[in-house]
Amino acid sequence: MDKAKGIILAIAGKDIAFNPNEVAYNKFINEMQMDNKVAPAHSYLMRIVCKEDKEALGEILRHPGAALQIVGEVNKEYAPQLEIFVKK
Repeated sequence: MDKAKGIILAIAGKDIAFNPNEVAYNKFINEMQMDNKVAPAHSYLMRIVCKEDKEALGEILRHPGAALQIVGEVNKEYAPQLEIFVKK
């Protein structure tokens, strides 16, 4: 993974780099269910984190709610909302 081209987040005083990609993103979306969001978010983040930041991310993910907060920030950057309008 190329840390220089990735998304770098400052989390709890540590810079953590992620390199999301279409395959990992789609797998994350497909794994998410109404009653199962945390495990897919955790797995997705561990798949896309730069290997040199994996241990630090693992420690951060022990905090309740961390996976969902972080995945939200990564995906805001990787898959921003499109402006879509209905035209008749």
